[in-house]
Amino acid sequence: MATIYFIDGEKGGVGKSLFTRTMIQYCLDKNLPFVPVETDRSNPDVAGVYKGICQYAVFTENERQSDKADKIFEMAIDKPVIVNLAAQTHRAVKDWISRNQLIELGHSQGVSFCKWFVSTGGYDSLNLFIQSVNSYGNKIPHIFVRNLGLCDDWEHVEEDSAIQKLIKKYKIKSIDFPKLAYKERNIIDQKRLTFAEAREYKEFGVISKQRVVNFLKAAYAAFDSGGGVA
Repeated sequence: MATIYFIDGEKGGVGKSLFTRTMIQYCLDKNLPFVPVETDRSNPDVAGVYKGICQYAVFTENERQSDKADKIFEMAIDKPVIVNLAAQTHRAVKDWISRNQLIELGHSQGVSFCKWFVSTGGYDSLNLFIQSVNSYGNKIPHIFVRNLGLCDDWEHVEEDSAIQKLIKKYKIKSIDFPKLAYKERNIIDQKRLTFAEAREYKEFGVISKQRVVNFLKAAYAAFDSGGGVA
């Protein structure tokens, strides 16, 4: 059974792009079969970095164009698909899944769904996570991604009874996505480097390259603890 992995966060600026690019490199380094899909039309930075392998799809509430996301499911029949979701697409994605009865169709076609929800730990971010989990229940498992690059103290989440009750009810895994040092991240973003290129980038010194390697090592361990890509 192949899986469609949604990289979500609903808000902009929560770190979905960096998370998705890291997961793409994870699959490449492990020689895993997969298809990366970019759905962010306004800022397609994942496809801009991994332009040689990214496919494009669109989620929209416009019924006349609603079939533009269908290729995601079609591709998942053959191999796992990693989907970088644009901000504010929750309703469009939910409508696409519901209208086409994709949960049920997936059972017959060997396709399942999983959502990695990237969070900043902020009030809005946490509420959107709760909304996403409540929308799908047990039908689509969630993995809660604590983005340490944007929040380094998650005690308030651990003490939030509503969130912890939800996590316990649906047996949601949580992972810590590591922080990438500002200097290296800024250059990687500016030069639109893949992480394979960043590990060998001539303008980086030995220590900078090692920081990139250490970041990937920690991120890969986090992905594995969340179930990886299969």
